[in-house]
Amino acid sequence: MIIDTLKSHSSVRSYTDYELTKEDVAELIEAGQHAASSHFVQAYSVIWVRDPEKRKQLAELSKNPKQILGAGAVLLFCGDFSRLKEAAKLHGKDIAVGPAENLLVASIDVALFAQNVAVAAESKGYGICYIGGVRNAPSEISQLFGLPKGVFPAFGMTIGVPAERNEVKPRLPLNAILHEDGYEQDKYPEILKEYDQTMNDYYLERGSNNKNTNWSEQMADYLEKPRRLHMKEFLKEQGFTFD
Repeated sequence: MIIDTLKSHSSVRSYTDYELTKEDVAELIEAGQHAASSHFVQAYSVIWVRDPEKRKQLAELSKNPKQILGAGAVLLFCGDFSRLKEAAKLHGKDIAVGPAENLLVASIDVALFAQNVAVAAESKGYGICYIGGVRNAPSEISQLFGLPKGVFPAFGMTIGVPAERNEVKPRLPLNAILHEDGYEQDKYPEILKEYDQTMNDYYLERGSNNKNTNWSEQMADYLEKPRRLHMKEFLKEQGFTFD
């Protein structure tokens, strides 16, 4: 069942030497295209990185060499308003890329598209790993792949036959995510305390990379300082001016 596939997801970072074929990749991308899209703008593009030198450079720029160099396929997912500008030209019109709403639309569209690709891949027995590290060097990666104005690299994805799988991480309990008829903030202290214990047990007992920590401690450390502050200026350079 598809629900079982969804609930069995874990990031795969070690793959066999199987290389996905053109037919393999096309099937996954076509499945991705059937994701929902805001007003059907389909504001996304994906680059299949096949050239060994470009893959090597992407691995270095994103600081994810193990996944990218060892995967059966490497995809770069982009938010894309450039194609929409070309569509408008057919009717003698121009569109404004800049508004913050357009950035949100492109970001949501590309995320929905990519998640469809991920689920399609996992349904066929592949493993996947999202690569947010492409936002470490968005300007350099844009130059490497010739991304025009109106396009930005959102994240990468590696796909392949798993050489090993990680255990599924325990998610937040349902009542932490699901609210009824309004936002229930008062419930968090108790829920988070229990979840921290669950995650501490998981980290201590899992098959590799054991550590003595919990979810809230990791989130506090991760989010204590702003990250990737260069993204705002980069997005402006690509035409997303937050008007």
